Amino acid sequence: MDQKTENEISYLIRGAIFQVYNALGPGLLESVYEAVLCFELQKQGLEVKRQVPLPVIYDSVELEIGFRLDLLVNNKVIIEIKSVESLAKVHHKQLLTYLKLTELKLGILVNFNVDNITEGIFRKVNGL
Repeated sequence: MDQKTENEISYLIRGAIFQVYNALGPGLLESVYEAVLCFELQKQGLEVKRQVPLPVIYDSVELEIGFRLDLLVNNKVIIEIKSVESLAKVHHKQLLTYLKLTELKLGILVNFNVDNITEGIFRKVNGL
């Protein structure tokens, strides 16, 4: 597999988000956007994993708490998908926490339930 940088992957993800949004529009379930975005990214040659379990290590013990990453692209970029009236601060914090727990550098938070998808895409970085 070629070694794309986080920024190169991010560019492809952003394009795929626009394609999915333009095809489906707002207002569907998160699971629909997750499946279609996964398909679109795989069509572009990216490796995409869905609903990746994220264990929490606390006091040297791995706890299976039930966190899941919506999409993990090329084992480098997390995509957290929402379809809500408006994003809350906790949604942004959730993605930053996932980045810290995984030690990954880049995450994309996307809310598909918006009138203009440009306003629904947020890049979150962990030391990039």
